[in-house]
Amino acid sequence: MPSNQFTRRVKQARNIAILLTNVLIIALINSCSVLAPERSPLINVETILGQNKEFGEPFGLAHAAGVTYLSDGELGTVSMISANGVAQESGFDTPSGICIGSDGKAVVADSGRNAIYRLDPNPTIIAGGSRGNSDGDASSAGFNSPIGVACVGSTIFVADTYNDRIRVIENGKVRTLAGSVAGYLDGTEAKFDTPVGIAAWHDKLLVADTGNRRIRVVEADGRVWTLAGSGDGEMRDGSLLSASFVQPTAIAVDARGSIFIADGNSIRTIAGPVPVVRTLVGERRGLADGPRLNARFNRISGLAFDAKGDLLIADSENRLLRRLTSNAATQPLSPQAIAAMRATPSEFRAAAPGRWPYDPPTAKRDVAGTLGEIRGEITENSDPVWFHNGLDIAGAYGETARFVRDEKVLRPVAAENFNTLRELLRLPTLGYIHIRLGRDPGGKPLGDERFQFQTDASGKLVNVRVPRGSKFAAGEAIGTLNPMNHVHLVAGRSGAEMNALNALDLPGFSDTRAPVIEKVSVFDQNWAPVETVSDVLRIKNQVRIVVRSYDQVDGNAERRRLGVYKLGYQVLRKDGSPLFEPRWNISFERMPANEAVRFAYGSRSHSGATGETIFNYIVTNHVDGDEYGEGFLDTNEIGTGSFILRVFAADHSGNVTPKDIEIEVYQ
Repeated sequence: MPSNQFTRRVKQARNIAILLTNVLIIALINSCSVLAPERSPLINVETILGQNKEFGEPFGLAHAAGVTYLSDGELGTVSMISANGVAQESGFDTPSGICIGSDGKAVVADSGRNAIYRLDPNPTIIAGGSRGNSDGDASSAGFNSPIGVACVGSTIFVADTYNDRIRVIENGKVRTLAGSVAGYLDGTEAKFDTPVGIAAWHDKLLVADTGNRRIRVVEADGRVWTLAGSGDGEMRDGSLLSASFVQPTAIAVDARGSIFIADGNSIRTIAGPVPVVRTLVGERRGLADGPRLNARFNRISGLAFDAKGDLLIADSENRLLRRLTSNAATQPLSPQAIAAMRATPSEFRAAAPGRWPYDPPTAKRDVAGTLGEIRGEITENSDPVWFHNGLDIAGAYGETARFVRDEKVLRPVAAENFNTLRELLRLPTLGYIHIRLGRDPGGKPLGDERFQFQTDASGKLVNVRVPRGSKFAAGEAIGTLNPMNHVHLVAGRSGAEMNALNALDLPGFSDTRAPVIEKVSVFDQNWAPVETVSDVLRIKNQVRIVVRSYDQVDGNAERRRLGVYKLGYQVLRKDGSPLFEPRWNISFERMPANEAVRFAYGSRSHSGATGETIFNYIVTNHVDGDEYGEGFLDTNEIGTGSFILRVFAADHSGNVTPKDIEIEVYQ
């Protein structure tokens, strides 16, 4: 047998042995937990706090002695929530993970200050305070935007996130327990990639290894092994190493030793005599209370169990403290309450002065794409299609792109898609796409230390991270335009994106050009075209109305076709009097769910970087923010006879284009 083949088989056998050993360890731990008290099933999700916009970004959670501790990375506060009300401690920069020490005091990782604090009762620094990775005396040790903390007795374990290390604070000293440089490796010389969440698990540590999309275990001696996750980045349940995570960020362990993981917008569990990974709640992004299988979240960042065994949840992008509970009698948030929690375009505009994402800041630029436009093409083969979620602002290849307002990075993984055409940076209220982050047109770093680059063994740049807590001011360089030659600017918080033409005050922008309606088509319920006789559409039963339309703004070249802001229809009598008021069924004031694309757009709709732009809007369907569904013009509400079908296309500036078609309703 060739030596390399023999070596490979030895490694395979060793890996299998390690896996079996670890499964036995987990099974033994679970069997030792059966004496823990039985807990009623967690069945419902309810909202506890945040409906009145009390929070900016709830993140870290801990609970002890009847008090829930909740960090807020945006406001720089830690709230203490009890039966007596809510007390708030300020003085932090970007507080993240929280744990409770043996003295009953909260320990907080402040990512923005590269430090670990104790609430005593005011914030008192325990370790760190400067960016670095040095061990030694706690007062001089360096951290790199640490996020996770776990308290075990008087010892504090820290997920030193952007140093890719697990650190230990004890007896006034800091030491590295595991990790070195970014990567993935088990054993005594382990590597992590952006570890965020950390929790004690019996005599071990659990780590949400976010960049590797895995759950890792750190033994007391620093040895590391992978508990769960294949690393491929999909949402997939199953056996420990075949299951997959999207972006695990927080971990909590219940009294029975079962593991709960915040994974993007979901909560996953590892439990059972033969442990498997299972999705417990929240497979899709959104905001909904109620039965756990119907509940939705938006970037879960913190988990903690309260004294009753209910799971507390920091729902960061929804800015809420929520709870997965065994209580069957909960009161879900109403749609009206959810709508009231969202910022309005006028509030968004008032938050900062307007500017363009280039210099000079007041020089008008060409608008090349708007929110709600289809991307891809609707065909019989069901090709992938999605909504465009921002505003495309044209620039020149290699031009410097700039921040349009002051903001602080809050997502642990804020920069994504390195060195692709969709490279991006997501901040709390704005996103920037199609940019070489922190680099010049040739790919060379600009020298801004907030952009932390990673290299491979040859020195080639392979990734960039922008740590949680990094601050940027309007006008500062974000990077340079890639070959897409525009900034795709996303306005609004993730999951609550709004039309940037409404939300941003862009100097010199004007729109006096009404949309163009190219064609109106009518189909029956089965999408068969309706017969036209002498230029009159003859309809009966239920019909669908499709409007081919596009928009332009002042300064657009004739070739530039933008999506329409609102569309609708009404029916009038022959004398022009309306049978009913206009039904504005399609609206792109806010970003719809991508599941609604095929409700908004009909066959052959297409737009993107190449090919003809065609927007065929199905105006009898309903698409407006979170709401969407199929609809028809029902001739039973009209009656037989001759009428006028009037369709409308409107832009965000209030310019409206009507188009009339004669129809005859028959039985």
